[in-house]
Amino acid sequence: MPDRDIRDALGLRPVINVSGTMTSLGASIVVPEAIAAMTAILPQFVEINDLQRKVSPVIARLTGGEAGFVTASCSAGISLAVAGAMTGDDIAAIERLPDTAGLKNEVIIQMGHVVSYGAPVDQAIRLAGARPILVGQATSTHRYHIEGAINERTAAAVYVVSHHVVQYGLVGLSEFAEVCHAKGVPVIVDAASEYDLRGFLAAGADIALYSGHKFLGGPTSGIIAGSKALVRNAFLQNLGIGRGMKVGKESMLGVMAALEAWEKRDHAGIRACETSYLHLWRDTLEGRPGVKPVIEPDPTGNPLDRLRVNITPEEAHITAWDLADALARGTPPVIVRDHEVEHNYFYLDPCNLHPGQETLVAERLAAELTKARNSNEIIATPLAERNARRFASLKRWPD
Repeated sequence: MPDRDIRDALGLRPVINVSGTMTSLGASIVVPEAIAAMTAILPQFVEINDLQRKVSPVIARLTGGEAGFVTASCSAGISLAVAGAMTGDDIAAIERLPDTAGLKNEVIIQMGHVVSYGAPVDQAIRLAGARPILVGQATSTHRYHIEGAINERTAAAVYVVSHHVVQYGLVGLSEFAEVCHAKGVPVIVDAASEYDLRGFLAAGADIALYSGHKFLGGPTSGIIAGSKALVRNAFLQNLGIGRGMKVGKESMLGVMAALEAWEKRDHAGIRACETSYLHLWRDTLEGRPGVKPVIEPDPTGNPLDRLRVNITPEEAHITAWDLADALARGTPPVIVRDHEVEHNYFYLDPCNLHPGQETLVAERLAAELTKARNSNEIIATPLAERNARRFASLKRWPD
C-alpha cells in the first residue's frame, strides 16, 4: 500500500473492502505490474489497433481462445459480443445499430440469469438493439425451453456465471452450448467475476467475457476472448456502438501486464493468507450471543472461501443489515458483502485487503457487536427504509 493515502487529500472515506471485487468500491487492488505498465505508456502515443493486436495473443494464451481484445468493461463486452453476432463484419450494419432491421436480433438467456450486477444483464443485450428472449422460469429451465426458443431470428445466446444467478434448476453451460450449437447459435458467457480463465471456452462457449479489474487486478476494463471470427466481429463494433465503450492505451497495456502477472502469481500463497484472515474473524466472533460465523466456499466454484456471519437479532440485539450499516458508518469504514442481508447474514470477503486491515476488521466487528449487545433494545431498522435511503442518496447526487 502506498505511504501516502490520496483519499485524505480528496476528502474521501478510507474504506476497508471486505465485500469482494465490487465495481462500486473500485473493484480490486491493481497489481504493481499493471501500475508500472500504465505509467510507462501514458506519456506515449501508440496506434491503438496495433496495441490491441499485441494484447490479443496474451488473452488467447491465458484463456485458450483464438483471439481477444480489451474493452471498457464486461458489461460493454456483452453489448459488443451480441452486436457482433448480429452484424457479422458488415460495417454498414454496424453503423446502423441499434437499428436491427433485416438482422437476426433475438438473444436467448435463461430467466434465472437475468440479474443485476449494478445494472440489468438484459439491458446490456438491449443496448445493442437485440431483443432478449427469456427462457424457462426463474428457478427452472429445461433443454426443451432452449430448443423451443431458437428460430430463424436467433442471433446468439447469453449465459451468465455469477453468485447473483439462481444456483439450481437451470441448464448448465455444457448442455446449454450443446443445444445452441446444434442449431448454429453462438454462445456468449458473461464470466466477469470468475477466477477460471480457461474453463468456459473449454466447456463450449464461443466467446467468454471477463473483467480485467476484478480477480486479475488490472485497471477498469473488460476482456473479450474466444473464436477469432466472433471476436473480430465484436471488435469491429468500435466503428459503431463500441465508440462509447472505448478503452484507453493505459487500460490495454495494464490488462496485458495483469494477465502476464497472473501466470506468475503465487495463487496458493494468497489463498493461505486469506484463509488466515477468515480464521481470525471466525475466532473473533465465535461464542458471541446471536452470532454464528461459518466459512463457506464460493458458490460458482472460484478457489476461495468467505466468512458467512449469521445474526440472530433477538440475541445479538441487532439485525444483520443494521450491523452492516454500523460497520460502514464507523471509523474506519468497513464495507461487507450484504447482497443477501435480508436473510440476516452477510459475508466477509478476504481477497482485497492490505496487510494489517484484517485486524482492523476484527476490531470493528467486536466493537459494534459489543455496543449492540449492551443496548436495551434490539436495533432493527425496517429494510424498506434502508433501501429507500440507498436510492434517495443516488438521486441526490452530486450534492
